[in-house]
Amino acid sequence: MGLLGELLLLPLAPVRGTSWVLRQVVTEAERQYYDPSAIQRELAALERRLEAGEIDEAEFDRREDELLDRLEKRNPTT
Repeated sequence: MGLLGELLLLPLAPVRGTSWVLRQVVTEAERQYYDPSAIQRELAALERRLEAGEIDEAEFDRREDELLDRLEKRNPTT
């Protein structure tokens, strides 16, 4: 793209920059959300809460299913 094209697109630079930043934030958030080690830590913490009586069996089962679903979505081949 030549100088004229760059000048014409200059007003859109903040929008393009913001879009790039948002894509990077979403990518990192998804990486952390589906990280197997983070899910395993959450499962361990959930089990400790159940053993401590902080949550009941139904809540444990519901949250465990959610965490296992996240783990499965991250590793669909396993």
